[in-house]
Amino acid sequence: MNADAVVLDVDGVLVDVEDSYRRAIVESIDRVYDRTIRKADIQQFKDAGGFNNDWELTDAAALYVLAAGEGYGESIGAYTDAIAARGGGVDAAEAVITDALGANATERVREAWDRERLREVFQQLYLGADLYRAIEGGDPDTETDGFIHDEPVIADESTIAALTDRYDVGVLTGRPEAEASIALERVGLDVPAPHRFTMDDWEAGKPDPHALVTLAERFDAGTVVFVGDTLDDVRTAVNAAETDPSRDYRGVGVLTGGLTGEEGREKYEKAGASAVVDSVNDLPDHLG
Repeated sequence: MNADAVVLDVDGVLVDVEDSYRRAIVESIDRVYDRTIRKADIQQFKDAGGFNNDWELTDAAALYVLAAGEGYGESIGAYTDAIAARGGGVDAAEAVITDALGANATERVREAWDRERLREVFQQLYLGADLYRAIEGGDPDTETDGFIHDEPVIADESTIAALTDRYDVGVLTGRPEAEASIALERVGLDVPAPHRFTMDDWEAGKPDPHALVTLAERFDAGTVVFVGDTLDDVRTAVNAAETDPSRDYRGVGVLTGGLTGEEGREKYEKAGASAVVDSVNDLPDHLG
């Protein structure tokens, strides 16, 4: 596979977020509502699409927990399938619950659904007290170390060196800028601001192709490879190819995030992946 530029997602590609972002989703809901989903359930939301933002995934999962308390009896799988059928994302989740519950139950769920509080708790758990004060500018409820420190680096130094020596390298992530910078520094990947897109840079998020197309234009690249760990990452490359037919966009899925094994490989391929690799560390050899 040839490439002029390689664009990398961060979570699940460069660093492992199993015990950081994904843990924060589960524990935020539990702290706010005293009940929650399983960590294994998170991938079903990711596969449904529209959950590039983990705060919104937390909101949708909390909505399910609250609705279950009002008699919503569908499984997580059925819930996320219904979300996918409506186009994915938290708005679709709200529509699914609204359609399933009566008016009175829906109103009770909406009154209890405190998205602002969920985000506060999420950030406190993920960042820890010191970073929460520095980044969010507020005082946390408790003094914690933060799950952000529990993110093993996936990408080897040799992989980063091989990619940056041979290609223009960009970053496209759903992380806020400050959190992306922390991860990139840990990985040892120096990407200038014009060559990265974070949550702070565009509102739509993946799989909207705007950010990837913009990076391709900035690199003046004829062929762009985008490496991610979710189906929405692959869909971003597919959508970019439809939006900008003057260039080749190739989505590559890695099996170091929530999608693993042969089932993960098949899901990537069905979504339109040009290739699937076990890890980003296999990418240099795959690119040739």
